Amino acid sequence: MKQQREQWSSKLGFLMAAAGSAIGLGAIWKFPYVVGTSGGGAFFLIFLLFTLFIGLPMLLAEFIIGRGSQKDAITAYRTFAPGTRWDLIGIMGIISSCILLAFYSVVGGWIIIYLVEAISGRLSGLDKGEYSHLFNSLIANPTVAVAAQFVFMLITILIVAKGVQKGIERASQIMMPALFIAFIILIIRSLTLSDVGEGIKFFLYPNFSSLSSKAILYALGQSFFALSVGFSVMVTYSSYLSKKENLPKSATIIVIMNIFISLLAGLAIFPAVFSFGFKPAAGPGLLFVVLPAVFDKMPFGMVFLVIFLLLFLFATFTSAFSLLEIIVAAITKGDNTKRKKVTWITGMIIFIIGIPSALSYGVLSDFKIFGKTPFDLSDYLCSNILLPLGALSIAIFTPLKIPRKKLWEEFKAGMTGGRRLFALWFLLIRYIVPIAIIIVFLDVIGVFKWFGLNF
Repeated sequence: MKQQREQWSSKLGFLMAAAGSAIGLGAIWKFPYVVGTSGGGAFFLIFLLFTLFIGLPMLLAEFIIGRGSQKDAITAYRTFAPGTRWDLIGIMGIISSCILLAFYSVVGGWIIIYLVEAISGRLSGLDKGEYSHLFNSLIANPTVAVAAQFVFMLITILIVAKGVQKGIERASQIMMPALFIAFIILIIRSLTLSDVGEGIKFFLYPNFSSLSSKAILYALGQSFFALSVGFSVMVTYSSYLSKKENLPKSATIIVIMNIFISLLAGLAIFPAVFSFGFKPAAGPGLLFVVLPAVFDKMPFGMVFLVIFLLLFLFATFTSAFSLLEIIVAAITKGDNTKRKKVTWITGMIIFIIGIPSALSYGVLSDFKIFGKTPFDLSDYLCSNILLPLGALSIAIFTPLKIPRKKLWEEFKAGMTGGRRLFALWFLLIRYIVPIAIIIVFLDVIGVFKWFGLNF
């Protein structure tokens, strides 16, 4: 007998799960190193503007599609546009989530490896070069890298298999508060170090001379990546919401939480990095090479490193839950009797898909596709192509295929008034968001250079 479609048990549970989906590798791993390599404060400002004026309207659009249809990411588009192929947006979201989770699980495995190393004391007392050598040797070891990736996927599968309320919601309500507390502890420690001014200035003072068009593209991709929009993940999560929830308020809270975590990540990392004379432009290895060296120079540094790795792991898990859930929901179609079987099968398939990414820094380091390793190609494909393309498709679909009356009904549910706010959102999602995404796309493929323009 087909069971009733699940719902979140509370608004808080939804907010913690949705915020957990948004606050993951995007805010804690990727954001600091992209800021470090893309101009510091100038990048952060552009990211902030993109998040507020493009990311927030996009998040709200996905909420409306999901709650309005009460369906999974593929069926939701069929509900509003029957007999058309707009459901390709959802299908693209499913494929994108598979690719993203496949390489996401690799980084999750790295965190588990480092957590074990930190607890065992093997990350203490090394010099700068030794930390880099340790990181490279660990991720190059095929057995260690694949085993750690498997453990990460196994835990993700176990949580998602339990369902929306008993699995994802319950885990998120524990992990998200723990993440905030750990961040506050780290920031207090970071800001009490000597010579932290340069790190704060680098992170918060905009220097536009170092900002390139490539960095602007990264800022747009980061705003999508950090909010989990463009993949229809939030379509799936919001489909479990009741009609009483205030969608604009929920979307705004999640965006504010995401910006706040990004701010906390910068304040926890850059003052410490500058205080001990390290370079912020360390790339993806910033959190695995530079930060262990930084923490090692602090009193009780390894304790703080373990705290950091735990919050890093929690944030990564909450995002992984959402990526697996969108796939599971699309297959089960609300039939919870199939959840466990589908979760295990899809989880194991994604683990297998991710193995080439896990081996990208070892036995497959010389294997390149378009000049990129499987890991780098997956990252680039998701962040710079699939996310913006998915977001553009959703931005076009929402005002084109959903009647304005229906949009208003979903927008105003759970609130009083809101006509002007709705008009502003509708303007942004219909015109500003698509135009902004198209401009950045044209720039990245070099169209403007053909006409002698350079942004």
